[in-house]
Amino acid sequence: MIRITFLGTSASRPTVGRNVSAIAVQREGELMLWDCGEGTQRQMMRYGTGFALGSIFITHMHADHYLGIIGLTRTLTLQGREEPLEVFGPRGSSTDLREALHLGVNRVGFPVVIRELAPGDRVERAEYDVEAFEVRHGISAVGYRLQEHDRPGRFDVDRARELGVPEGPLFGRLHRGESVETDGGVVSPDQVVGPPRPGRRVVYTGDTRPLASTVEIARDAHVLIHDATFNVEETARAHDTHHSTARGAAEIGRRAQVRNLLLTHISARYSANPGPLEQEAREVFPGARVAHDGLAVEIGYDDGDEE
Repeated sequence: MIRITFLGTSASRPTVGRNVSAIAVQREGELMLWDCGEGTQRQMMRYGTGFALGSIFITHMHADHYLGIIGLTRTLTLQGREEPLEVFGPRGSSTDLREALHLGVNRVGFPVVIRELAPGDRVERAEYDVEAFEVRHGISAVGYRLQEHDRPGRFDVDRARELGVPEGPLFGRLHRGESVETDGGVVSPDQVVGPPRPGRRVVYTGDTRPLASTVEIARDAHVLIHDATFNVEETARAHDTHHSTARGAAEIGRRAQVRNLLLTHISARYSANPGPLEQEAREVFPGARVAHDGLAVEIGYDDGDEE
C-alpha cells in the first residue's frame, strides 16, 4: 500500500486550519517526506505518520517548504535517532540545507546525507525510484515522481502443475524469471508467468506554473499532486508569482489522464472555503479535490494484490 498524508496544504504561511507545505509518503513500511515546512514534526504526530523517516525531498528553497527541517531534526535527535537521514534538494540547495540542519541545534545526533538533484536525476531504491523533474517557479526548483518498478506477472499455478512442476522452490524460480528442469523437460517462465504488471506512479509538482512537460511526467499517474494557489480570476498573479490556478492544474491532470488529482498550496484567502477552487478544477477534471491537512489517500495495486 502507498499512503499519502497531507501534513501541510497552505501557501506561504500557516493559517488556522492549514500548515505550510509537507506531504508524508509511506510505501510498504518506508516513510519519506516531500517538503518540510515549519511545524512538520507536530503534524506528523498529529496525523500519526510516525518518525521512522528515511528521506526528505525538498522541491525548492522557499522557507515554507524547508524550514521545518530545523525542528524535525531536533525532535529526532531528542528521540535518540541513530540511523542516517537522506535529504535531497534542487541544484544549489546544499549550503542552505546544511545551515538549516544546524540552526539552533548544538548537535544532530545522527548522520545526515545531503544530495542535490537536477531534473532527470533519480534516487534508486530496490523496488522504486524517485525522479526529480523540471518545474518553473522563478528559482531553482524540481518536482518529484515516485515510480515503482514493474512487478512480475501473475503466476499460473494450474498451468505449472500441468507442465509437471512440483510445488515449492521451483515455483519461486519460475516467478523470478528462471527456467527450471522437470521430469518432462524444461519449463520456461513465459509458459506460466503472465506479462509484467506496471508499478504505481505518484507525482508531486511543488510550486510551479503549469507546464506541458509535467503532462508527460504525470502520464497515467495514480495520483498527481499539483500547485493550485489561486483561482482563474487571478491568472495574472499566478503567472507573475510562478504558481498555478486550480483550472491550470486541472488542465494538466486532464491532459496527463491521471486517475486522481489533488490540489495543494492553497492561498490563505481560500483556506477556510476552498470550494471555489475545487469547483473550478472540477469543470475541467471531474473528481479533482482540494487537499486539506490530515487528508490521507491510499493507493492499492490495480489488480487488488497486496504484495
